[in-house]
Amino acid sequence: MKEERIICAGFGGQGIMILGKLIAYSLMERNCNVTWMPSYGAEVRGGTAHCMVIVSDREIASPIISHCNTAIIMNKPSLDKFYSIISPASPTAGRRGLLILNSSLADKDITRKGVDIVKLPMTEIALSIGSARAANMVALGAYMKRRGLFFKKSVIKGIRIAFSGNKEIIDLNIKALNKGEALA
Repeated sequence: MKEERIICAGFGGQGIMILGKLIAYSLMERNCNVTWMPSYGAEVRGGTAHCMVIVSDREIASPIISHCNTAIIMNKPSLDKFYSIISPASPTAGRRGLLILNSSLADKDITRKGVDIVKLPMTEIALSIGSARAANMVALGAYMKRRGLFFKKSVIKGIRIAFSGNKEIIDLNIKALNKGEALA
């Protein structure tokens, strides 16, 4: 694996932090070195929020990301802010860049050499299965399938822990995860 640097970004209230935490948790389950760093300051529901996740087979010196291998972008302001820092190819990761984009809220027609772009109408998909709030799990399913860095059972375990006591939310999130995986 070497190293993967991930930016998850969107509006506050879209579950950006839990998305990053579940990625970090799933990679920790594989005994990888992982950092997770939130950045939402004064922004809460409706403002912008992002988090940075780094996973490596070596020690990680800093949790700060200036360039990423993968960006999971849930809205247009986040696309505008982070699109330019996606590395088209990474010698440390040995793979192409990856952009997973919620085309429901960022419908910009984009292409970039060396970057694979997965556009899914995540908000609509999540609404069709029960709640727009599950769009982050659609994104997680797409990321899980495209990168293949961790096991689905680890993600589901993390969902069960994060939403313990609320079977309805757990089931909805697993359904959204499965849908994102299937459509990626």
